[in-house]
Amino acid sequence: MTDLFFYLTQPFAQHALLAAVIVAVICGIIGPFVIMRSMAFAVHGTSELAFTGASAGLLVGNNPLAGALVGTLLFASIIGTLGVRERERDSAIGVILAFGLGVGVLLLSFYHGFASEATNILFGNIFGVSSNQLLFLIVIGVGATIAMLVMYRPLLFASVDPEVAEARGVPMKLVGILFLLILAFAVTEAAQIVGTLLVLSLAITPAAAAQRLSSRPIIVTLLSIAFALIASVGGLLASLASGDIKPSVFITFISFGIYIVVRVVCRLQRQK
Repeated sequence: MTDLFFYLTQPFAQHALLAAVIVAVICGIIGPFVIMRSMAFAVHGTSELAFTGASAGLLVGNNPLAGALVGTLLFASIIGTLGVRERERDSAIGVILAFGLGVGVLLLSFYHGFASEATNILFGNIFGVSSNQLLFLIVIGVGATIAMLVMYRPLLFASVDPEVAEARGVPMKLVGILFLLILAFAVTEAAQIVGTLLVLSLAITPAAAAQRLSSRPIIVTLLSIAFALIASVGGLLASLASGDIKPSVFITFISFGIYIVVRVVCRLQRQK
């Protein structure tokens, strides 16, 4: 415990905690809409294309974060512009994902730097967040949160009842594209903590647990944020206390544990 308190006085741990909070909040806000719009595979696809972008950023300018952001935004723009119907969306994402991963592996094969840099793309490296990267994450987080607040009502309407929303004049395609772009920012942030392979643990699992406890959108959003905060901050503290286990491991375990506990509690309540 003494080591944990010592670590918390160090700038690298303070940067990591702040980054964890920022990512948890934005993932907690976006997660419920991802589930309502059946876009879990879109999150997975976006995170995997973040790997491609990060590989390019690492190779070209030694900046995987900027590369990941470009990769996710490009992917979101392509999916949104294609305007594929919901039943065609997964297949379109799968096609782009397969090609993008191939490009990412190719780009990474040209990188001759430290192997840890490549590993961090896949599994995250929150303890390596620099002051400039932290500032970048804050800007992304604040921008994405403001955008979600501005479009919250039309997005909720379009997600809950798309047919009626379209009949009432909600610009469905524009709302869909904007949400995909915000999702791209959120995935880029989350990848800094848990890596591109484990983004679902923050972008999906907390919201999936929250939706089992309430049907009111605002309550679901608040619970989703709370669960994401518990997983991200708790995982970070557990990693510092352990000394040699990556935060992404604890974050995924805590996130999954919350989901299991919520499911058990809900089942017990139904049996009463």
